[in-house]
Amino acid sequence: MEVVFLGTGAGVPSKERNVSAIALSLLQEQNSVWLFDCGEATQHQILQTNIKPRKVNKIFITHMHGDHIYGLPGFLSSRSFQGGNNPVTVYGPKGLKQYIETNLTLSETHLSYPLSFVEVTDQMIIETEHFQIYVQSLDHGIPCFGYRVVERDKPGELLVHKLKEMGIEPGPIYKKIKENEYVTVPDIGTIYRKDVVGKPKRGRIISVIGDTRFSKLHTKLANYADLLIHEATFGKDKQNLAHRYYHSTTLQAAQLATESNCKRLIITHISSRYQQKESEQLLQEAREIFPNTELANDFSKFTIT
Repeated sequence: MEVVFLGTGAGVPSKERNVSAIALSLLQEQNSVWLFDCGEATQHQILQTNIKPRKVNKIFITHMHGDHIYGLPGFLSSRSFQGGNNPVTVYGPKGLKQYIETNLTLSETHLSYPLSFVEVTDQMIIETEHFQIYVQSLDHGIPCFGYRVVERDKPGELLVHKLKEMGIEPGPIYKKIKENEYVTVPDIGTIYRKDVVGKPKRGRIISVIGDTRFSKLHTKLANYADLLIHEATFGKDKQNLAHRYYHSTTLQAAQLATESNCKRLIITHISSRYQQKESEQLLQEAREIFPNTELANDFSKFTIT
């Protein structure tokens, strides 16, 4: 499981940062990639990575501001030309379906794959085979949503020493035992999985909290996340400005990570007023509160183990 930041700027692109887009690579888990937001020129940013557009099958949009959606029509269109034919589902606020369909219709763009839409609402839960995605409203002046991606727990490891003690040597029978509630083995008897498998392995949690004012209510999204991705548009000395424009500061992102018992914080959505040389200062501000913080740059990659 890997997170790739395709755009880490706020509002408008700069020479150093494109606008918002994050890719969650799930190639090992389910051979797919999910996008969170798709700002202008996201398809250009993807060209600088090893991400294959045809692998993108889910797109989660936080809100309808242009720096989070202007890249959608181009990306969806290019995906057709680049061999994408499997379905894509776009999740997001009311109006997103109309926005995309209007763009595709007026430009006479015909996709080579089925495209479906899911209008998200507060407290919604999206179920997939391997994940649950929890949706919660944020505080950004317009409808805006955060996403909590929870991987389903994985079965525990086979206790090989127990099987050997029973006289069961390694082979295809091990796989059969792990995949079934019980298996009858000739000359040995019935083997129950619960007796020869360790405790389930806890699934990983990734929380994506986009544009928003700071709120303690967001701990529900962030609680015990292995990785919290949180906007930090402004430095700690701009708290009033952040509140006025429905954004957060470096300290506020770190405060939420602390109060939510997160393992790791990555701050993004950096205002263009801050140049690359000032990034270290923003990072240190967050680390004062939550030491295990990183600041994302375009094309930064982070692995979640």
